[in-house]
Amino acid sequence: MLSDVRLDLPVRAVLPAVVAALRSTGVGVLVAPPGTGKTTLAPLAVADRVDGRVVVAQPRRVAARAAARRMADLLGERVGDRIGYAVRGDRRVGARTRVEVVTTGLLLRRLLRDPDLPGTAAVLLDEVHERQLDADLALAFAVEARSALRPDLWLLAMSATPEADRFAGLLGGSDDPAPIVRADAALHPVTRIWAPPPRPLPAPGAGRVDRALLDHVAATIRRALREHDGDVLAFLPGAGEIASVAGRLADLRDTVDLLPLHGRQRAGEQDAALRPRSTRPGDAASARRRVVLATAVAESSLTVPGVRMVVDAGLARVARLDLARGLGALVTVPVSRAAATQRAGRAGREAPGHVYRCWSEATHARLPSQPAPEIETADLTGFALDLAAWGQPDGTGLALPDPPPAAAMTVARDTLATLGAIDATGRITGRGRAIAAVGAHPRLARALLDGAGRVGADRAAEVVALLAEETVAGPADDLAAVWRRLRAGTDAAATARWRAEARRLRTLLSAESSEEERSAGARHRLSDDLAAGLLVGLAHPERLARLRRPGGSSYLMSGGTAAELAPGSGLAGAEWLAVAVADRSPGAPTARIRLAAALDETTAREVAGSQLRTEQEVGWSGTDVVAREVVRLGAIELLERPLSRPDPAAVGAALLTGLRRTGLGLLEWTPAADALRQRLAFCRHALGDDWPDVADDALLAAAPDWLAPELATARRRADLARVDVVAALRRLLPWAQAARLDEVAPERIAVPSGSRIRVDYADPAAPVLPVKLQETFGWREAPRIGDGRVPVLLHLLSPAGRPVAVTADLASFWRVGYPQVRAELRGRYPRHPWPEDPTTAVPTGRVNPRRR
Repeated sequence: MLSDVRLDLPVRAVLPAVVAALRSTGVGVLVAPPGTGKTTLAPLAVADRVDGRVVVAQPRRVAARAAARRMADLLGERVGDRIGYAVRGDRRVGARTRVEVVTTGLLLRRLLRDPDLPGTAAVLLDEVHERQLDADLALAFAVEARSALRPDLWLLAMSATPEADRFAGLLGGSDDPAPIVRADAALHPVTRIWAPPPRPLPAPGAGRVDRALLDHVAATIRRALREHDGDVLAFLPGAGEIASVAGRLADLRDTVDLLPLHGRQRAGEQDAALRPRSTRPGDAASARRRVVLATAVAESSLTVPGVRMVVDAGLARVARLDLARGLGALVTVPVSRAAATQRAGRAGREAPGHVYRCWSEATHARLPSQPAPEIETADLTGFALDLAAWGQPDGTGLALPDPPPAAAMTVARDTLATLGAIDATGRITGRGRAIAAVGAHPRLARALLDGAGRVGADRAAEVVALLAEETVAGPADDLAAVWRRLRAGTDAAATARWRAEARRLRTLLSAESSEEERSAGARHRLSDDLAAGLLVGLAHPERLARLRRPGGSSYLMSGGTAAELAPGSGLAGAEWLAVAVADRSPGAPTARIRLAAALDETTAREVAGSQLRTEQEVGWSGTDVVAREVVRLGAIELLERPLSRPDPAAVGAALLTGLRRTGLGLLEWTPAADALRQRLAFCRHALGDDWPDVADDALLAAAPDWLAPELATARRRADLARVDVVAALRRLLPWAQAARLDEVAPERIAVPSGSRIRVDYADPAAPVLPVKLQETFGWREAPRIGDGRVPVLLHLLSPAGRPVAVTADLASFWRVGYPQVRAELRGRYPRHPWPEDPTTAVPTGRVNPRRR
């Protein structure tokens, strides 16, 4: 076959070495930069040396079709003769087909269905450096199939980057790595032009790209057209941005062909961008320049003829999974330096070219060197199911370029277990094999299989097809409205792809159950809106969402995540939503709903019955005990009613929570309770830690002990206010300490006059006895408490009850302080005794009798 091709590209010189490596070892790695011809010439060279079919795996559908067409053109044949292709929903092969180009996902399905790959003599895995999940798995499974079942199978990994050692070790083993063959670059020189926006722009995120950047990309395309000859290839992150930039360049359509190139197009539209410009003399089309606006599909494998300039927006759209919330989304990130190099190379495939990079050289230096492997960031549910279907649930021993992250695999396995796809050991179940056979995300496969009996097979296939094509919906967030638009054929390209996928899914549903499923859907009589919501709910029961406030746009999902509709959404105000797509920007408090369907509570209960639960709740609400029975759908509260007979232990625990949150002020602290607490605090201070700690924190911590009887019988906050705190505090004392309390910390002290006066223990370090000075006559020393360790601080009062002295050293006061007090007060209080020697005077609380 290669002998039929006259095209001389750099890879041709090394193809004999590639074939020799495969013939001797069965495996090999071909490293060839873009434009060297590896995608088109290597398969033809291998086909010349084997008897069976050569299968070439490409990471994208557009690349698979383009590669097949290019090889067929080189042979002067139509696709479907010796060169064919197979992608999801489209297959062109014939009895004479020797080379079949497929997507890596399709190759993966074939390996799972029959690891022998009957009829296949060689497998060529192209663009393995892109590290997509399907490509990683296809490589690992092919290596194991060759080792265990097909030692005659040739296996060649092809890459445009020089990082080949890893793949050589995976193909041949660490002890005997596969041979590596390298081809020289065929690129012409490409001049770099740094063209950053005039002002800094916000970092990209989950949402759309900043309008100012799109303005700048359009302006840079105009600049490139002015400054150089040839066609322009502009890289943008998605179809939405392509449409926006095309709109900004609409005035050029009289002289320039604006051609989009992305995965959402029909094959014919993609072919238009990849078809060479006419070179026939007098053909008006030959004079028109072209601007191809492309996503990352044009980074590798494809040649866009006529391109001399590349304008790179510097962004890529990649899959990300929020593990904590189970939200998967496509997010916009800066491109890697390796991808930027790949993109720039498109300008030098046919002649010297120029690349306009819409960022600065300093920014370029900070870009990641390589794109993150998809296995590090993506939802691994389908990946985990494929591993289970292969018989290696944890991937141990497989030739995977990187091991899957443990946390993401745990989440994936939990999801599969919930779907019934794997058993407790991680092995695939019969239901799991049915789910895997659908060839869609396991959640969507579950919706298809379980939803057909509820809404009918046709509608189930149509909605699941819509959900499987992530980019079909476009900017609209109302799933049912998108469904109606596709049925109407408003967007021909999207409708064609959707119908093809719906047909594929419909054929997977058994013929025997077709009538039953149709009649089941009719019996339910669900509207399209409810049918769409039911199917989304089956796929994502944790994303059933209920409106938080009437008339608002904020929702709570059953998984516990808050979510918000975009301003102006037609879904605003719907009581219930089934959310198909949502994402959350880093640091954002809520998720943004991107695609959803309205439904009602009855349907929500039907599809998420496993999340329904009725619970009795007794807790502290912030002001009092609340005892209620609650019906919930996940985190969504559906119904509540008061409990007439709550569990006393639960009520006690709730009151204890309230006490600890609100503080001891919930109790009624009478003067007697305060006094006892102060006496206990003095004992601990004076006598040591054997005595109970009555500080707030300590009392709250020990509340289950000293308040146990009250907590066992109380029902509400008011009951705590009726607690006898004095009796409760005394429970803190062992019997021996209780017997000694009045001895070491007497409530009252008898003074020489015979009065019993209350001791003030407010300061545990210095208890105070306020007493009239005349009542202390005869005392030579101040009394001591706390086993004699602590002298009482005497507050000596005048006959009117005003303090005249404070002392703990009474002997010193009588000697030094009293004479001065006596001199000042005897005239003011003549009816009260003021002896010269108070230590021998008679104490009294009375006045002297009046003289007649």
